[in-house]
Amino acid sequence: MSHQSTGWRWGPFTMRVPFLHTRLIWPEFLQGVFVATATGLALVPILEAYFGMSFEQGVTCSLLYSLFIVASLHTFGEPYAPGWNTPALPLVLAYVLVGYPDPVQRFQVMTALSLMFAGLVFVLGASGLGSWLMRWLPSSLRAGIILGAALAAFKKVFIDDAEKFLLQQPISTTLACAACLILVFSVPFQALRARYRSLRLLAALGLLPGFIVAAIVGPLVGEVHYDIQWAWLIPPVSETIAKMSPFSIGWPTAQMYVAAIPLVLITYVIQFGDIVTGTEVLRDAQPSRSDDPIDINIRRSHLALGIRNALSAVIAPFFSTQGMLWTGVHVVIVQRWKEGPKSMRDLNSGLISYYLMGLPFIYFMLPLLTGLKPLLGIALSLTLLLTGFACAYIAMSIPKSNAARGTALLIGAALAMFPPWIGLAVGVAASLLLVGLEREGVTESIAPIANANARTEP
Repeated sequence: MSHQSTGWRWGPFTMRVPFLHTRLIWPEFLQGVFVATATGLALVPILEAYFGMSFEQGVTCSLLYSLFIVASLHTFGEPYAPGWNTPALPLVLAYVLVGYPDPVQRFQVMTALSLMFAGLVFVLGASGLGSWLMRWLPSSLRAGIILGAALAAFKKVFIDDAEKFLLQQPISTTLACAACLILVFSVPFQALRARYRSLRLLAALGLLPGFIVAAIVGPLVGEVHYDIQWAWLIPPVSETIAKMSPFSIGWPTAQMYVAAIPLVLITYVIQFGDIVTGTEVLRDAQPSRSDDPIDINIRRSHLALGIRNALSAVIAPFFSTQGMLWTGVHVVIVQRWKEGPKSMRDLNSGLISYYLMGLPFIYFMLPLLTGLKPLLGIALSLTLLLTGFACAYIAMSIPKSNAARGTALLIGAALAMFPPWIGLAVGVAASLLLVGLEREGVTESIAPIANANARTEP
């Protein structure tokens, strides 16, 4: 029986219980303890400053967001490393914080955005239009969307947020990023790794060595200052939900729903890029793991994403924390899975191990939470840089002609520099005018995985 077929089927979804249907894989688990925690806590300062939350309530919000995110793996059976729709967050915060001064209104708007988005992706999933879009998308446009994500990630690290993150901790961030790029992607290092077992073990830790480098070097150069508090934190779940759930603070007005439509559509355009990117990463790795066929189902992915956003909207609304893909982590896990069963038995075990087997024990450990606070910016920069590098090499491998490569770069630059609607319009026009309809190869990125799925369906 395929590892992918284990689990309990319910409708189009597959529930996998940790330790029953998936095994604990220590390298991914250790990475998740530090990297996933640090990144997940990045919203706590924003919740404290703009949404009226205390530190404990902000941590509780992160706990709730994480529970919904992990449901993508163990409740719905998705093969992607889930995370925020990160590129949309700056747009969302600008819209909410500028337009609505009151924390209650801000949470109501978050509810409206999440419910509208949930409805959109659910309709696209139930009708099959989401799958049709994936099949229709020309390869040059697909490459351009992925390259746009790469350029946007680099732009955020080196330009947009440079003063906030990179320039405040330049040595720690640079060393952490260099360590991870070498361990995950370096060709010379891969040759050394094949000869030395110790280097193979080090590379298996993925993002964690870079994170440890920053944690050690940061205090030595005066860029990181720890203030660790020794106690247990009992997350105040009830009072936190009471401060943001529409059942307690009231539902959004009709005007809030109408005003949310443009941003919801823009967010789906960005989310669509994540769907394309995640599928391409899996397609690239699948030939190396014929023993563990990947179950890709675009319709199911849309339905799961819609359900998660709807549940989050009425319990812990913060759009767009319920995205489909955490690209940097997805690439690191798939890269190790690609190496064979000795590195990772199956993809589901690797993914669920990274997300701590779905057990949110870290949100009760105050020493860990306070110890990670000064490393939040480094974790975010690390994730974005690896995302950009991975998206770049995937995008460049898709076009097969010089015209398609140039078009992909043009589309990527437009998406990175201009609002999503303008970038998408430029992408469609450039793809049609410069390359053509590209009827050949439009579906080739999905077809091999779809055929593999057919063999694993009961």
